[in-house]
Amino acid sequence: MKRPDRTFALAPSIRAACLLFLPVVAILAGCAGTPAAPGESAATPAQARALIARLLPAGVDDRAGWSADLYAAFAVQEIDPSPANICAAVAVIEQESSFRVDPVVPGLPKTAWAEIDRRAERAGVPALVVRTALRLSSSDGRSYAERIDAVRTEKQLSDLFEELIGRVPLGERLFAGLNPIRTRGPMQVNVAFVERYKAHAYPYPARGSLDDELFTRRGGLFFGVAHLLDYPAGDDYLFRFADFNAGQFASRNAAFQLAIGEASGIPLVADGALVDRADPAHAGSTELAARVVARRLDLSDGEVRRALEQGRSQDLDRTALYRGVFEIAERNAGRALPKVVVPRIDLQGPKITRPLTTAWYANSVRARFDRCLKR
Repeated sequence: MKRPDRTFALAPSIRAACLLFLPVVAILAGCAGTPAAPGESAATPAQARALIARLLPAGVDDRAGWSADLYAAFAVQEIDPSPANICAAVAVIEQESSFRVDPVVPGLPKTAWAEIDRRAERAGVPALVVRTALRLSSSDGRSYAERIDAVRTEKQLSDLFEELIGRVPLGERLFAGLNPIRTRGPMQVNVAFVERYKAHAYPYPARGSLDDELFTRRGGLFFGVAHLLDYPAGDDYLFRFADFNAGQFASRNAAFQLAIGEASGIPLVADGALVDRADPAHAGSTELAARVVARRLDLSDGEVRRALEQGRSQDLDRTALYRGVFEIAERNAGRALPKVVVPRIDLQGPKITRPLTTAWYANSVRARFDRCLKR
């Protein structure tokens, strides 16, 4: 049965861009049927695959394979393969991996060693002890240290970390049973999203865990498209791109934080994090400010917490806290307030080597998206 909440109509500006720039799609050799009209969704699988191939950047190897796997991600999840939706996915893939399933990462050994040293320091393990342990022979005959020095892709490093955790006692202590390679594959999807999304049937026989499927093209595209498009996020794709970096509904949450600040008089950083996931037992700045507003709404601290915990779903929009905060904030401001804003986040992580923000990411993907539409 079609799930209407899984798709969304094109914004007028996007539809106009599609009508202006997208020519009638020619059917690829070997495909039958009538081409889709400009700017409209393809009517048949053959048309959809042809449209995807048409919109891929020049120079992509195995265009038929990318088109087939990307179409399958749309079809299985009942997401409209419109030009705008396709270009959104294409833009993210181009941004994250340049259409390489397991791309080579420059300087990966240095990054790996830095992560190991950071984990060792946190665990209170002397560096000498760590280096000595990593001289042990691994499953392929080389020492773990030699393999770290030779890694070129995230998949190679992930497999190495999994072996360290499973076979070396010190590895378990350093990584606490958790592989530190958390974003994977051609769309760099976070493992945490896959774990939350498991209820949705994955259509392929997994060769290992679903986390490992992210390193494949089919799995990376399936979960990447789900993360990008399989939820309501408004008409402007800029906020989808921001959410792809910061987490689904992050742009909605950031706007809510600004509204809480307006209603309470307490300035907040609009980072999209309503509850401190690292320390959920304690109220963070957003929750404390929300409690101030909640007194005027006759809501308890428990009701505030339960509402904020809906930050990863559409259910937050339906809570008394959300509705009441915006009512007070808009009355104070004397105008309607935005319901989505790009979160203010400074990006951090072992793979990030220069100052970057979620706004930079969203605008970079948006530029690729616009170029795709012009194709």
